[in-house]
Amino acid sequence: MAKVRDRIEDFKDAVNRGALSLGFNEAKRAALMASFIIHKPRERSNFTKAALKTLESIGTLEKFLIEHRKDYIDPHRTTEEERDSIEHEVSIFVKACKEQIDILRTSITNEEVNSKGWLGSIRGDNANADTIAHKHGVVLILSEKLHSVTSQFDQLRAVRFQEAINRAMPRRKPKRAPEKTSTDISYSSNSLDSREPTSSETRDHGEILAEPMKVQQQ
Repeated sequence: MAKVRDRIEDFKDAVNRGALSLGFNEAKRAALMASFIIHKPRERSNFTKAALKTLESIGTLEKFLIEHRKDYIDPHRTTEEERDSIEHEVSIFVKACKEQIDILRTSITNEEVNSKGWLGSIRGDNANADTIAHKHGVVLILSEKLHSVTSQFDQLRAVRFQEAINRAMPRRKPKRAPEKTSTDISYSSNSLDSREPTSSETRDHGEILAEPMKVQQQ
């Protein structure tokens, strides 16, 4: 079996001679030779650019919530109008992010339709299915990220809503024991006077009456 020969250096020499013949100066030839070592990054697709833009928008929304968290929760730091303004800004952010995610989903759907149609059968691109699956994963990650950020804001809104309920509900005063009036006192004394004597009280009274009767008999 013949041994494979490395012709990279021969290729570089041919490129260098071609650059000299085209009148390249030393700086241009150095940049040309460096391109063989450091490759230029691949051009990003429109889907990748849109996905990165959506991720950046979600990150901006999260930073906005972190910066205004204390102002939104503490009613002593801001007014109700300012808190309403914060909610309005967040709603705009969330709406924009959802629209961007919907655009990405639509592009994936269109790509799936084209791959399953006559154009996809002509190309026979089996690798396109893997690319579509990867894009679905990207959209899912973006949706979960947006849901995580919006759930944090929902918790803040719940705190504000509870504060509004507490302010609207009247505070109940503790019940005081009713003071006794003179009528109650007289009624209680009368009830004591009108109660029937007990057996011990009857016995003692009888013994007191029996003493003078014995003296009279004697």
